[in-house]
Amino acid sequence: MSVRTPRSLLDRAHGAVDRAREVTDHPVLTHVARVGLIAYGVMHFLIGYLAIRLAWGLRGADADQTGALQTVADGPAGAVLLWTIGLGMLALALWQAGEVLLWWHGLLDPAHRKRTALVCTKCLAKALVYAVLGITALLFAVGLEYEADERLRDLTDETLEIPGGAVLVGGVATGVIAVGLYTLVRGITGGFMKDIDLPAAPDRWEPLIEGIGRVGYVAKGIAFAVIGVLLWQAAHSADVSTATGLDGALAAIADVPAGPWLLTAVAIGFAAFGVYALARARYPDRDPSS
Repeated sequence: MSVRTPRSLLDRAHGAVDRAREVTDHPVLTHVARVGLIAYGVMHFLIGYLAIRLAWGLRGADADQTGALQTVADGPAGAVLLWTIGLGMLALALWQAGEVLLWWHGLLDPAHRKRTALVCTKCLAKALVYAVLGITALLFAVGLEYEADERLRDLTDETLEIPGGAVLVGGVATGVIAVGLYTLVRGITGGFMKDIDLPAAPDRWEPLIEGIGRVGYVAKGIAFAVIGVLLWQAAHSADVSTATGLDGALAAIADVPAGPWLLTAVAIGFAAFGVYALARARYPDRDPSS
């Protein structure tokens, strides 16, 4: 009976990862993932549209991802489009997660372990967001709708009722604020351009893509930070009415002095992010460390 050495096991693991990498690099998956990126961009267009309606008192569907999906569902060929969005987003999630297969071996190297862990975390976080949106779109496609803000409020209420729940909600709020600040910094520094295949993009378009992306990332960063602040208030006061998602955060912006104008600016930022997502669909690069 042969004994497998650690080296042979490691070689087998590398072989399995290489084969999995070939799957996630397949041209068919890449093309379907581009459909997901287009859908991601269109969703941000719709969120921007719904946010402008919210800013000027023309209330309709919620100005968030579920509101955007509801708008698609209510339109012509809604079910077909929702299936397309859902499957495209799931393919995008798999394509994005596949980047971990290129970097995972760095976890075995103490000199590169922290950087590799950060890169892998970014990839998996993006993949998770895409997967959730894809599953949500498929739920809408089969008629199982839900309100994101209402679900978040219920979940917060349930968490606050358990021992240490306020601390847990506060920790989540801190994490959301951190994501908002990180997104804001990416917008200010232009770090998001790492997700564009710059060698493939015409030089004349790069400044335009970067400028539009900056506006989009800053707007999203502000929105995430507001969500985190409202969630932190819910943890601090035990009042779940302040626990809200994107729609509630945008409504809070609308309620401050000059709110309609501020929210209009944020709405334009979400639309700008949609344009950036379309540019990324045209010149995709999933590597966040390139």
